[in-house]
Amino acid sequence: MIKKPFEIPLKYRLFLLLLPFLLLITAFAYLPLAGWRYAFFNYRPGIPLKWADFAGFKWFASIVSSSARRSEVLRVMKNTLAMSGLGILTSWFPIVFAILLTEFRNPRYQKLVQTLTTVPNFISWIMVYSFAFMLFSVDAGLINRMLIDMGVIDKGVNFLLSGNHIWLKMTAWGIWKGLGWGAIIYLAAITGIDQELYEAATIDGAGRWGQIWHITVPGLLPTYFVLLMLSVANLINNGMDQYFVFRNAFNQDTIEVLDLYVYYVGFGKGSTSGIPFATVISMLKSIISVTLLFSINGLSRLLRKESIV
Repeated sequence: MIKKPFEIPLKYRLFLLLLPFLLLITAFAYLPLAGWRYAFFNYRPGIPLKWADFAGFKWFASIVSSSARRSEVLRVMKNTLAMSGLGILTSWFPIVFAILLTEFRNPRYQKLVQTLTTVPNFISWIMVYSFAFMLFSVDAGLINRMLIDMGVIDKGVNFLLSGNHIWLKMTAWGIWKGLGWGAIIYLAAITGIDQELYEAATIDGAGRWGQIWHITVPGLLPTYFVLLMLSVANLINNGMDQYFVFRNAFNQDTIEVLDLYVYYVGFGKGSTSGIPFATVISMLKSIISVTLLFSINGLSRLLRKESIV
């Protein structure tokens, strides 16, 4: 009698497929949480943590005990919430862009536009700033030269140093960089819409705009709302790369977000004595994000009868 070769059950095979990703998440998301212990010590680099003085909740209390630090944290939170809020308010742009892409009748032109708008997502923010410098620098910037040649201005304006409307500027750069990439998931959702709905709408006399409004948009709303809820849960985690490269002495008060503030407190001010306080801010940021996520998830279950986590 021939024995069947050993076969791993399906549920275990699926787990083995997920195992590499679980290991990556553990290594880069959960193991770093061990660094939270620095928030409870007067830690200085070069000295083993076991030799550092235990501070208890001293660094947590310092957030509200000092008026200067309290005003700093409030300023940074205002910048973070403002720019994250603008990002949420403009989160529908990729939907519009995805719909416009699908309306192109020329496939080659559609692919060209999609490629050109997706590429910026893979460019570092340093390269983006180099591009911005090429456009807006005072002496050789393309925009300044055009405005001077047209007689709009008499001399170059230093757009990059100015802190005016910095929230809108950062939002605009973020949209430019992520628009094409953000539209990909909506393009996939559009291909999943039943084509018979469009055929039925055509028979009923609906034009292209009528089909978009009554079929495409409702078909994309579930995807949009899930991504919107995740964005709200991630409200105070808007990164630091973009703001780090665009930051200067003139706009630092309005461009400094929470992640950038943590970096400068911990390492960027010529001293590493702020590492415990920077750890406290990072801990609170993570706790707030998780709380927002579960709150939004509960709201989703209540209103939409669906869970996102």
